[in-house]
Amino acid sequence: MLLPKSNTPRWVVVIGDLLMSLFALFFAYLIRFDLEAKPELIREEWDILSKSIGVYILIKFFVFYFFKIHKGLIRHTSTEDFFRIVKASIFSTILIAALGMIRFNYLDGKYLVPTSVMIMELFISTAVIVGSRFVIKLIYMESTKSKEVDKKVIIYGAGISGLITKRTIEKDPQTRYKIAAFVDDNKKLSANRLEGVTIHHTDNLEKLIRKEGVNELIIAIQDPDPENRRRVVDICLSNDVTVQQVPRAKTWINGEFTTKQLSRIKIDDLLGRKPITLDEEKISNELQGQVVLVTGAAGSIGSGLVRQIAKYKPSLLVLLDQAESPIYDLQNEIKEEFPNLSFEVVIGDVRSYERMENVFQTFNPRYVFHAAAYKHVPLMEENPSEAILTNVSGTKNLVDLAIAAEVFKFVLISTDKAVNPTNVMGASKRIAEIYAQSSNELGKTKFITTRFGNVLGSNGSVIPLFQRQIDQGGPITVTDERITRFFMTIPEACQLVLEAGSMGEGGEIFVFDMGESVKIVDLAKKMIKLNGLELGKDIQIKFTGLRPGEKLYEELLAKEENTMPTHHSKILKAKVRVAGIDQMKEVNDLIEMFGSQNNMEIVAKMKAIVPEYISNNSTFEQLDK
Repeated sequence: MLLPKSNTPRWVVVIGDLLMSLFALFFAYLIRFDLEAKPELIREEWDILSKSIGVYILIKFFVFYFFKIHKGLIRHTSTEDFFRIVKASIFSTILIAALGMIRFNYLDGKYLVPTSVMIMELFISTAVIVGSRFVIKLIYMESTKSKEVDKKVIIYGAGISGLITKRTIEKDPQTRYKIAAFVDDNKKLSANRLEGVTIHHTDNLEKLIRKEGVNELIIAIQDPDPENRRRVVDICLSNDVTVQQVPRAKTWINGEFTTKQLSRIKIDDLLGRKPITLDEEKISNELQGQVVLVTGAAGSIGSGLVRQIAKYKPSLLVLLDQAESPIYDLQNEIKEEFPNLSFEVVIGDVRSYERMENVFQTFNPRYVFHAAAYKHVPLMEENPSEAILTNVSGTKNLVDLAIAAEVFKFVLISTDKAVNPTNVMGASKRIAEIYAQSSNELGKTKFITTRFGNVLGSNGSVIPLFQRQIDQGGPITVTDERITRFFMTIPEACQLVLEAGSMGEGGEIFVFDMGESVKIVDLAKKMIKLNGLELGKDIQIKFTGLRPGEKLYEELLAKEENTMPTHHSKILKAKVRVAGIDQMKEVNDLIEMFGSQNNMEIVAKMKAIVPEYISNNSTFEQLDK
């Protein structure tokens, strides 16, 4: 250590500042006289200065003490300390000038200090005092750094956040990182240097990793382009480089970032896509000042919709769910996040017609977003009657009440599993689609269906399951090596639901562009690497076989369907078979079968309503023979 661990006594700092001021004063005299030290000139000037040097020292002492420039810890000198020193120096110069005028006019006709000397002394003393502090700070920072390097790090992002990350790492004595380089997507920054560290374009990342022997990459861009981020992370993972990221600035503790806040990047971040462009004005015109009902409000999609709708300032937002604890948690979040929002929380079950009737009569909603449903394929395969009661009968209750209440728009949240269904859950959602779509001509209500695939991070989805299995040491269970799924983030899905709802004129089924399907086993492998583990060494993947009713590949459109483009590039309109009165009657007959609790009879009826429903890996396959 070049500096003592304990703080320097304050009196030492005071004396040091005064000595540096005196040095600045004498150096200013030397400059004034062109650095010529003639004895007679020195005697003449000293004769004048000797009568005022004491006043000069007293002024400096009291002004410096008043501005408390000695109070700051020198090893942690900041810009605030810098401005305090500048103000103290200027104020002391003004006092010296004022007392000099008094001496000149009322005493011996001499100034305390010549004007040119006084001005030069101001700049020299300020520079010396400030400079000495920053030199000491630099020495301290260097002396506290560990000379051992554990990791060579690349910072992705050469902007403000990247610079803050570099400085945070360098001033943290606990980290033994060496910043090897910056990488950035902006080619104009390539070959420049940021505080001595070279900036490279991301195209050179792989070469840079191998050349520098990099162990870790830190993503320090607050809103990186999803495609670029995915490409950078893939390069790192293929080269066994750990990836961490800087959290959003609003989450920094007391507005400051520390190395302890660095976190591993999540798989959700890699599967997300570019932000969606919405017709904000149209959505706002539809929802602002209206009463909006969201069923299943405590669920993943339901709560996401609530947060999105709240931004458009409805006159009242009604949150309906039967799950007491989750809706309570959502209630508290909404109160905190949207303090001016008018909303009501209703505990209720969509399967109860009387309870739903009371909700419609009490609040008279103008818009309904129906997200309440049972969604887990294996559970519904074992409990078909419950799938019918919630997904079909619950939807029928709301559809019928919406028509009676002359609701303007009713948006049904459906699923890709409703296309060529192979399981009870998917078939029940397809039947709900049929009932809602067929009811479009029965009243003034416009019924709109939205259909999309798996949602990242939703309750019970594969990603939280994999993460839990990784945290427990494995193994990760995948049903089949070939299985693929479409994925979409919760905000993305909810934004598209609102957009589709605003553009819908009634009777449409809107299909969302889900991007490319992802192999689940590849997802598991990437999550293992993101957690800093090695497949086969630290954790295993176990294949368990397809679950009852599970598909290898999900579809968004049935064979008999085709699509038409809309004004939004990520939303397509499906042209589907229109259900007739006979199918509507069969839906009612299906609901009445709930009392029998005969699973075979119930599923057989479902297959009659949805002819394309062919069971897969299920006890109900016998009904297809």
